[in-house]
Amino acid sequence: MSEYNTKPIPAEKPEPSFVSRPWGTFFQYANNEDCTVSLMTVLPGQRLSLQSHTGRAELWIVIDNGAIVQVGDDISEYKAGDQIWIPANERHRLTNESETPIRVLEVAFGNWQQEDIKRYDDDYKR
Repeated sequence: MSEYNTKPIPAEKPEPSFVSRPWGTFFQYANNEDCTVSLMTVLPGQRLSLQSHTGRAELWIVIDNGAIVQVGDDISEYKAGDQIWIPANERHRLTNESETPIRVLEVAFGNWQQEDIKRYDDDYKR
C-alpha cells in the first residue's frame, strides 16, 4: 500500500443517486462520502500532464464539449454531460484543442494529495 493510499478508493465508478423534486431532478455523485470535488478549467491549446495517482480514483464529469481525455492508452473526445471513470494508478490526461476553455468537474475518491501525482509526460517540466 502506498503512503498516499490512506482512505477507501472504490475499484469501480460509484453509481450516482437520481433524485426527483417538484422543480426537477439531480444526480448525487457523493452523499456524505469522503471525497474531494474540484472544477478544472483547461485553457485553449493546453493540457494536463499525463499522470496517475496511487491514493485516489477520479470521476470526471465533462461540462463543456470538446474535452479530449486519455485514460490508459485510449484517447476520446467527450461532450458536456459525459462521465469518465479513472481508477487509481491509471494514466490519464485532459487536453483542450478548442478555441474556448473547457471545464471538467472532478470527484476524487480517496486521499487527494498533490504529492501522489506520478507524471509520465508534462509540458511544463514539473
